[in-house]
Amino acid sequence: MIGLVMFGATLLLLMVGFPVAFTFAGVAVIFGVLTQGIDLFGFMPYRIMSVMQNTILMAVPLFIFMGIVLQKTKLAEQLLEAMGDLFGNVRGGLAVSTILVGSLLAASTGVVGLVW
Repeated sequence: MIGLVMFGATLLLLMVGFPVAFTFAGVAVIFGVLTQGIDLFGFMPYRIMSVMQNTILMAVPLFIFMGIVLQKTKLAEQLLEAMGDLFGNVRGGLAVSTILVGSLLAASTGVVGLVW
């Protein structure tokens, strides 16, 4: 029942025009305090530390930084143009150059793709 009330409150606040992030956070905090009490915030330091120690999430800022570097230096566009010049006369050259650029960028980010 509490889930339906939260869903309704979220829909109402979104329809009124509140931003999505503030609506989700506000509804979660308000209903958490109403159902669990103020002791709800006692676990926050432990949760923050567990998120900061998660080794999987440590790569997210580096991926964002790499994306910004690729955008600002226009390296990806130059690479795609160079591959387009190289394979421009070949039939399906755009597809070949896109696949090659994607493969190079995937290799630089550590993406592992397995083709069967």
